[in-house]
Amino acid sequence: MDGCTHTPVTVADKRAVVVGGTSGLGQAIAVGFAADGADVIATSRDEQKVEETADLLEDRGATTARVTCDVTDRESLERVREVAEETLGGIDIVVASQGAISRETVLGIEDDDWEFVTSVALDGVRRVTQAFAPAMEDDGSIINISSLAARLSMANLPAYSAVKGGVEAFTRAAAKELAPEIRVNAIAPGFFITPQNADTYAEGTEKRERIDERTPLGRVGEREELIGAAIYLSSDASSFVTGEVLTVDGGFADSAF
Repeated sequence: MDGCTHTPVTVADKRAVVVGGTSGLGQAIAVGFAADGADVIATSRDEQKVEETADLLEDRGATTARVTCDVTDRESLERVREVAEETLGGIDIVVASQGAISRETVLGIEDDDWEFVTSVALDGVRRVTQAFAPAMEDDGSIINISSLAARLSMANLPAYSAVKGGVEAFTRAAAKELAPEIRVNAIAPGFFITPQNADTYAEGTEKRERIDERTPLGRVGEREELIGAAIYLSSDASSFVTGEVLTVDGGFADSAF
């Protein structure tokens, strides 16, 4: 088409902070950003995992910093922001990938468990946004990690499901309020293999077989397969995308019926 130009899907030369970026899907995203040419700080509460992930980022050529944070503590998030500004020279991308889960029934879950999951996984998204958005450059991108649990009925996950539904609603609200300077989107992963759940979803288990049978692509995802979605939503190629939830699940959600 005359006059059309192609915008590369890349985060090369961008500066990213991945909260909850030292394990699981968050770590995959952080390392994927670094491999694509971004400078990245991956942070969490675990000092050892922060150190180990920083080594992975540096191995891929990224400038990084070793700093921990607790998403229930606003001051610790603000400290990460200050370190990012000093080390990276600014912030273009923020990924809120921290998580908490409680496997209790609707009638059985206690207040402490409910409040813990909410404080980390929903209030934490709010605190991350409030801490980082004022410091982000124009054309910035915030990505919140949701879940299929926001839309599908999953047994014994009432707090997690409610929180992820809240994350998606908050994403839409933040997208409206922070536009046009900052775009806010979410990713809803399906079933992915991570070091934390490798035994649960191992080949041959009953749970794995049920998931594979219901998923049109016939398998669970490898966590590296989430990187492309995160890079797209963080790149200039998605400059007209905000307030969206991108599902990455091999077709699982749409095969419910």
